[in-house]
Amino acid sequence: MKIGELARRAGLQPSALRFYERVGLIPRAPRVSGRREYAVDALDRLYLIQAGQRAGFTLKEILVLVSEAASGRRLSARWRELAQRKLSELDELVARATAMRALLKEGLRCGCVSPRDCALVAQVMAQPGPTQRRRAGLDRLSLR
Repeated sequence: MKIGELARRAGLQPSALRFYERVGLIPRAPRVSGRREYAVDALDRLYLIQAGQRAGFTLKEILVLVSEAASGRRLSARWRELAQRKLSELDELVARATAMRALLKEGLRCGCVSPRDCALVAQVMAQPGPTQRRRAGLDRLSLR
């Protein structure tokens, strides 16, 4: 199948296919009369790439998934391994986003006049870490 047809069927631009070839996500297509001629299974590979992207995998992670085909390991085993790692990353991201959301909501209720009076700043100051080194300069802050 020619590059234009494969791109259309996969819902991609031909330039995406050329890029995927260049980085190794899909095998280089043989040329027939100077034009790329893809095997039918290239469409399956593109669907796998798109499924990986929708699941939040980076192209580098997807490359690991598709390039290990010669290893003899089943696709489902490779997918499960990558999915476990991605779920851990996602859990961390959700926890961070939840904490950020709570902080922003609290900040909207804040009527503080100065950083010294701010409950949010006090929470940060109570935590150990680099902020403790900045406490001395806190009284010089002004929020205008």
